[in-house]
Parts: sequence; C-alpha cells; structure tokens
Amino acid sequence: MKKIIIMLTAASALFASCSSLNPDYLLSSGAKLAQAATISDDYIQAYVSQYIAQLDEQNTVLPESSTYVKRVRKMTEGITSVEGIPLNFKVYKTDDVNAFACADGSVRIYSGLMDKMTDDEVLGVVGHEIGHVALKHSKKQFKQALMTSAVRDAISSTGGTVAVLTASQLGDLGEALMSAKYSRKQENQADDYGYQFLVDHGRNPWAMVSRSEE
Repeated sequence: MKKIIIMLTAASALFASCSSLNPDYLLSSGAKLAQAATISDDYIQAYVSQYIAQLDEQNTVLPESSTYVKRVRKMTEGITSVEGIPLNFKVYKTDDVNAFACADGSVRIYSGLMDKMTDDEVLGVVGHEIGHVALKHSKKQFKQALMTSAVRDAISSTGGTVAVLTASQLGDLGEALMSAKYSRKQENQADDYGYQFLVDHGRNPWAMVSRSEE
C-alpha cells in the first residue's frame, strides 16, 4: 500500500569514540533502559494519550459542523473499536496529505488527504493504519520510542507512576516516532488486517487493493 504517513518509532543513534565512554554513565543508562522496558500497556496508553493531546493542541482540529468532519462521521459510521480498543476520529485542517492512528485508538485524518481522495480511498488508508493498531505494531513502536529517547529518564524516575511529560519531552518523543519505519512484513500484515476489517464493517475494500498496487 502506498503509505501516506506512518506514526512509528525508531531507536536513536549515539556516536562517540571509545575513549569518551564513561562506564558509570553506561551502567546508569542500562538500568534506565531496563526499567523503562518493564512499562505496562496501561502506562503506554497513558503516554500515548499525552502525546496525542499535544498534537491536537498544536493542530487545527475541525469542529463537528465542518463538512470534512461530517464526511468522516458518515464514512466511519459503525466503526467504533478494534480489538477492544475504542476508536476516535478527528480531522486536522491542513494541506498536508496525511493520516495516522495511535495505539490508544486515536485516528487523525488531514483535510489535505480528503481533498485528494474519495471516501473509499480515505477508508483504505484508515483501515491500514487501524491494522497497525490492532496488531499492536503501533504500541510496540511507541514503547521502543519511550525506551530509546530522552523520555526514558522521566519514566525511570517516577517510581512506578505515569510521568507528566513536558512539551520538550513530547517533542523529543515525536521526533523519534516520525523518523521510524514499519517493516515490510508489518506493512503487509496491516494491509491484510485493514482489508478484512473494512469487509467486516460492510465497506468497499477495493480502493485499498488498487492503492497497494501503485
């Protein structure tokens, strides 16, 4: 499938000479990484919610009276959850041709995408993104971003509670997410899941097939 946008994660790379490495720093970083690795799914969802809240604040979220939102409400009618995760749809006013879905079920569609595509094509993109959520690709990538970005320091210092991330920390997390890539296997799995998801909800999946062949 021709990818519109992938809200994913990737490990940050640190380049330094061997002579500059501090053993105490390495031990401390390793402990923080190990602690962050134990973060529960509920905590991940809490951090995802903080991240999506910041995105909603930074972007222009169109109101229910908008023709774009009315169009989305009509095309997604009856599509309320996936694998027990409640879905919520919002439209960002922007000329960018993008869409994404987060591990907490937040689906964000850009008005620029809707200007370029039919309803079936938009649903094809959304179905694919929902596939990543259902198959836990999004959650795994988000967790990896938490562990490999500077945010892990905040997580490791909370003593088992959810940290309230600063705007700077959320920005750092966003950079990690935006630079990451899904594997080809994950992309194919999301296509397959999204196709069946649309079929099960009585939607036309053929736009997804046509785009995957582009």
